[in-house]
Amino acid sequence: MHAIGVDIGGTKIAAGVVDEEGRILAQTRVSTEPDDASSIDRAIAEVYAVLSRDHEVGAVGLAAAGFVSPDRTSVLFAPNIAWRDYPIARRVGALLGDDVPIVVENDANAAGWAEFRFGVGREATDMLMLTVGTGLGGAVVVGNELVRGRWGMAAEVGHMRVVPSGHYCGCGHEGCWEQYASGSALVRDARAAAISRPREAAYLLDLAEGVAEAITGPLVTLAAQSGDALSIELLADLGRWIGEGSASVAALLDPELIVVGGGVGAAGDLLLKPAREAYAEALPARGHRPEARIELAALGNEAGIVGAADLARL
Repeated sequence: MHAIGVDIGGTKIAAGVVDEEGRILAQTRVSTEPDDASSIDRAIAEVYAVLSRDHEVGAVGLAAAGFVSPDRTSVLFAPNIAWRDYPIARRVGALLGDDVPIVVENDANAAGWAEFRFGVGREATDMLMLTVGTGLGGAVVVGNELVRGRWGMAAEVGHMRVVPSGHYCGCGHEGCWEQYASGSALVRDARAAAISRPREAAYLLDLAEGVAEAITGPLVTLAAQSGDALSIELLADLGRWIGEGSASVAALLDPELIVVGGGVGAAGDLLLKPAREAYAEALPARGHRPEARIELAALGNEAGIVGAADLARL
């Protein structure tokens, strides 16, 4: 059975028809207004109409950044979209007019499930997925099952508090893991280094045309790949935070595989090597237990589409 997966972002949605093998058969994108929830509903109906013209569709999966209700029909809260206890499945269903099942899933869960079923985790049974972007999202698979928790809010690993009284987080607390292991953290630290250590940051500043606030994550990766010592240091620090935090999660869940997704994956071993080293050093009872592999995600930006579609079929 084909299903449509919809990955809902702050300013656009990406959607595709996905077959049972995880292949995207057709794809489209539509711009949206994050402050207008109804515009997102209409955009989803629009892409459904386009994609269902040439494909028989048996279900629709919506991947949303936020807390999803246990029955997977509503978004209880979203940080970047005007969703508060929003019954998105019912609203979209009313627009579609077809009697097609609509399932809502957290976007990190959808991406993690895609990697588990069709990507780098397809041989695993227990897996932790980290989506390293603006924040730090997570997905957990235990015994071949996606862990959602009693109220649908499990695997929000980015909000484990790792530094008491640390950097302020948008969730309202301080010292959350995502304040140290995210693309935003990398950019914050790079810009701070450009101001406090301008001589060492000369190459990075040159790429940013001399403006510290113009430094981005991709620029740090580019500089590091060119051999810039400061940028290599910044990526190594990010990798260390990823590895140390993953070891804490492993103490609870004991995964066999940790998958790192998001744009920072472009740094490759500049990120993974320090992450693996820090994970091994921080792992409890090291030497007396198997160690999880840490690998880059394989499906890239299409993981949300693929995972949402596959989960809608279950």
